Amino acid sequence: MAKKAVATLRDKSAKKNVKCIKMVKSPKTGAYAFKEEILDNEEVKTFFSK
Repeated sequence: MAKKAVATLRDKSAKKNVKCIKMVKSPKTGAYAFKEEILDNEEVKTFFSK
């Protein structure tokens, strides 16, 4: 099962940034690794759909 988490980060600008964490399974070894990125609110859906 995939794990996903989103934390809101405040910035003084008008845009809100979020830190996205997604658990990804390696096709080669089968081990799980975490992929983290800080994105704009609008890019969250594309991050989790990849």
